[in-house]
Amino acid sequence: MLNFLLIFIPIAVGLEHFAPEKHSWIFVVSGLAIIPLAGLMGKATEHLAERTGEGIGGLLNATFGNAAELIIALVALRGGLYDVVKASIVGSIIGNILLVLGASMLAGGLKITDQRFNALAARSQATMLTLAVIALIVPAAYRAVLGEAAAASLDKISIAIAVVLLLAYALDLVFSLITHKRLFMGSSHDENEPGHIQWSLGKSSGILAGTTVLIAWMSEILVGAIEPAAHELGMNNLFVGVFVVAILGNAAEHSAAVQMAMKNRMDLSLSIAIGSSVQVALFVAPLLVLLSHCIGPHPMNLAFSPGLVLAVFLSILITGQIAGDGESNWLKGVQLLAVYVILGIVCFFSS
Repeated sequence: MLNFLLIFIPIAVGLEHFAPEKHSWIFVVSGLAIIPLAGLMGKATEHLAERTGEGIGGLLNATFGNAAELIIALVALRGGLYDVVKASIVGSIIGNILLVLGASMLAGGLKITDQRFNALAARSQATMLTLAVIALIVPAAYRAVLGEAAAASLDKISIAIAVVLLLAYALDLVFSLITHKRLFMGSSHDENEPGHIQWSLGKSSGILAGTTVLIAWMSEILVGAIEPAAHELGMNNLFVGVFVVAILGNAAEHSAAVQMAMKNRMDLSLSIAIGSSVQVALFVAPLLVLLSHCIGPHPMNLAFSPGLVLAVFLSILITGQIAGDGESNWLKGVQLLAVYVILGIVCFFSS
């Protein structure tokens, strides 16, 4: 329906190369280009889920959806912009579990009064997020207690924790997709609805991969334009990194998760939203710590600022409470979005 917006892809590339000073235009055009790409990604995910199951479908969407954020983070990592990298990591985590999940529950709840999903799978994912916040609190507390004396060993501690997180994430995939797959089965979906034409596995995978590459490309152009424009409007680096960049980088998850919720496929919607946060916290973040030893000017540690750690902790706290009973409605969506707005207000007025 919105495929006509694909014309903005070459326009964005042209502006980036021939009029790089037009930051506002580049931002608007590249943002419009992401909209139809995110829609195609959501549709491809839906068709893949019909063939592979809700769990794997959500994992694939989270993986491809996080590709753009990983590419952007690697570019910032290479430039030594570690504050930007850490802010974007936190922004992605809280953006997915507050903004994406909140918008999904709100949109789905307005269409269908009460929706249900697999409570066991949701609690399992929430527990993995709790593990992630523990991994962020410990290095921050270690630095706060020892002060400058912590610098000598903080990098070694971060490497060790990063390895533990990567191992935990791998074992979580084994648990949910192989050994205990039956416990994570979502509700059944009617593949024979009127007018439904199922895509082949090759077509779905190809479109998902192609849209991921284009979204990553457009996201990199968009992020390069939004920072100078945002600063002109009086936005600080913390707000830009945690909220502006994260919202734009999560466009694919926004679209796919909301679409699934409106089709009463909350298992897939939660798998995309919460699963994406789990992947960022337990895979992307530790991977960036390890890669910083190879491509960064100096190693990056896992000692996030207390404010960022608190934001993640509070976000995971309310998400665990809301997603633990297996039921969803529009008010729960409003509650998640309210927390996101509150955090955004504080970051906006932070110096």
